[in-house]
Amino acid sequence: MKKLALAVAAASMIAGAAQAGSHMPSEVRLGVALGFTGPAESLAADMAAGAEMAMKEVADSGKLLGGAKVTPVRADSTCVDASAAAAAAERLISAEKVDAIVGALCSGATISILQNVAMPNGVLLFSPSATSPALSTLEDNGYFFRASPSDARQGQVIAEMLQEKGYKSIAMTYTNNDYGKGLADSIQSNFEAAGGKVTINTPHEDGKGDYGAEVGALAQAGGDILVVAGYLDQGGKGIIQSSLDAGAFDHFFLPDAMIGDSLTAAIGPDLNGSIGTVPGTDSPGSDSYKEMFTAATGAAPGPYSDYSYDAAAMTLLAMQAAGTKDSKVVKDHFFEIANAPGEKIYPGELAKGLEILANGGQIDYVGATAVELIGGGESAGSYREILVKDQQNTTVRYR
Repeated sequence: MKKLALAVAAASMIAGAAQAGSHMPSEVRLGVALGFTGPAESLAADMAAGAEMAMKEVADSGKLLGGAKVTPVRADSTCVDASAAAAAAERLISAEKVDAIVGALCSGATISILQNVAMPNGVLLFSPSATSPALSTLEDNGYFFRASPSDARQGQVIAEMLQEKGYKSIAMTYTNNDYGKGLADSIQSNFEAAGGKVTINTPHEDGKGDYGAEVGALAQAGGDILVVAGYLDQGGKGIIQSSLDAGAFDHFFLPDAMIGDSLTAAIGPDLNGSIGTVPGTDSPGSDSYKEMFTAATGAAPGPYSDYSYDAAAMTLLAMQAAGTKDSKVVKDHFFEIANAPGEKIYPGELAKGLEILANGGQIDYVGATAVELIGGGESAGSYREILVKDQQNTTVRYR
């Protein structure tokens, strides 16, 4: 009888395991919703490549949720067209049946997707690069995460840099949306609190052919340096070129969405000596990611590519920790895989992380950007201090 009971129990366990295995998905589909067109389009290709590198690494391991393959599905969220962003995300969810979305690139598009599509449909949204402080307090029901730090922090860093370099007064223009306004307000409040003077803080629109009027107002207000909180492929570039043409300003501060090779190439040597900030770290994971990206593509990664890798990697690792691809469950597992305690996981080690989680262990995902999640899906983070030198964005230090 004892042997029979053991045999029945064993058979029951095997059947249960088989049944559990049958519920494992054969495929995980991740949306990659980035601004492939619009005022920051030159950043999107490397960002998509970063996210898809993480997906391929996980798929090749065969260790995700019992061997599920991972399929990326791209969509153009634009950058500043909220209705187009929502429509792109709606297609990803309804037609492409994605399980989660990496994106969007810009804050306005991200807010639109979150409020209109992701949250109502119960689908995770993990942005590599949406930095608006508005996202910190926006209702998200736990479905939103971001890999890069809020512009509330960038405003502090920029104010510190301006003070250290002896700038007493600044003129400032910002792209007229959630990102630009939030960042400009953060810079102004921090700079003025430190004793600096903001002579003008005014919006500009993207996509205009002539920025003469805007530059005229900035020049009249004056300032030791012009802070351009815009986008590198449209309005921000136009403001800088118009300022140089008019002799209004020859020295610029370039926040994160102004950092990229397309701007230095477009403006040329006249941009040399300008300074800026962009999220980044000097962690060991950052170096290994650069090597991986260069080996895969033949070129160095652009801004936010590493944050895209981390956003995709963390989404997949959280699925493994949850034992499902269902966003409604997965959203509650990010903090346990992102922070200590646990085995540290770096780029190229996603298979190791998946295996540890499958065996009931704990991981601390450090990734390419030294990720540390704080309350509300926010990421703590550091910044690269940029100096434009010889028409290249060079890193001076990390803050």
